[in-house]
Amino acid sequence: MAQSTGPRICLVGVGLIAGSLGLALRGRPEIGEVIGLGRHPEQLQRALAHGAVDRVTVSAADALADVDIVVLGVPLGAIRTVMAEIRPHLPEQAVITDVGSAKGCVVADVEAEFGGPLPRFVPGHPIAGTEHSGVEAAFGRLFVDRRVILTPTPQTDEDALERVQRLWAWAGARVVTMSVDHHDRMLAMTSHLPHMLAFGLVDSLASDPSHEEIFRYAAGGFRDFTRIASSDPVMWRDICLGNRDALLEALAAYRGDLEQLTALIEAADGEGLEGVFRNAKQIRDGYLQWFEDRVDED
Repeated sequence: MAQSTGPRICLVGVGLIAGSLGLALRGRPEIGEVIGLGRHPEQLQRALAHGAVDRVTVSAADALADVDIVVLGVPLGAIRTVMAEIRPHLPEQAVITDVGSAKGCVVADVEAEFGGPLPRFVPGHPIAGTEHSGVEAAFGRLFVDRRVILTPTPQTDEDALERVQRLWAWAGARVVTMSVDHHDRMLAMTSHLPHMLAFGLVDSLASDPSHEEIFRYAAGGFRDFTRIASSDPVMWRDICLGNRDALLEALAAYRGDLEQLTALIEAADGEGLEGVFRNAKQIRDGYLQWFEDRVDED
């Protein structure tokens, strides 16, 4: 069967997110080819065996020849290094996007490498994932009915934005746009802060002399709350540093709320505690219903 004349996609780094995107795109009539580019041949071979890409290479010149869209699937801390490596081989028409959980640091790194704004760069962040990592954990329906946030800068080319929007729509995602700063503040509160709480709680309990007994008797609530503490430590180190200011703001706000809860318990204020709990339950139940209604609309 002849290969599609659709866009050729290069995934730079093929882990959970980029690998799932590759699985979602491969075989679609709109897509020409999905290429995996990386530094480690054994990891690339696993991506190929998993079906996430059509072919793999460690050569940027080979991978990027006549490519239409480049997806950076590397940790935040590696963005600038990778951009420096692929920059000499980027076709003039190629659109670049990424999947990082913080956007301000990515924009800064790309602009630093190119000496200013890059019109064909479209920062992106799929709000999807699991606590697992690596291409073996990738699956093609990861983005179905999940949001992908694009954060174009004032200099982003409209055609480049539309091409990345189509890319994620082909993967089944709901695409929205917002500013870089707004994204980083929202994600600091809804994603980065919860991960800090999960990591911190497990680490705190592990330092207790009775930690083996503590974990032995931990119930389902502990398991559910701390599930995300099984996430990739390197990735989350980079997210903390990359979105440092917004995360510090979120941590400070939460610290104040925690002090209020402490004061309620110290005062044996049952009514106050119940009020906090009822409000939290109402808000969360409403969110869950809203989410289910949105899915049912499709």
